[in-house]
Amino acid sequence: MTQETTRTARLEARIAPEGLAIVKRAAELEGRTLSDFIVSAAQEAARRTIEENQVIRLSVEDQTRFVDMLLNPPEPAAALNRAKAAHDALILK
Repeated sequence: MTQETTRTARLEARIAPEGLAIVKRAAELEGRTLSDFIVSAAQEAARRTIEENQVIRLSVEDQTRFVDMLLNPPEPAAALNRAKAAHDALILK
């Protein structure tokens, strides 16, 4: 975080003394303020969490199966055909 960044929001948290000591030591090792270290660590954890929940990763086998299903879809089941007919009868009168 640069000095030019405007900080307008406040975040408060409670932490055990042992946890605080660890975080302070880590901030010192990186030559950062405690606040800067905590904000940076929280933002990085948030980015990772968001990415892990937005990106679907498939094995090579699953990728191959997915593409095969897109290129060669199975025939629709009878229930799906009935549902489409019912939809068409109601919507496409």
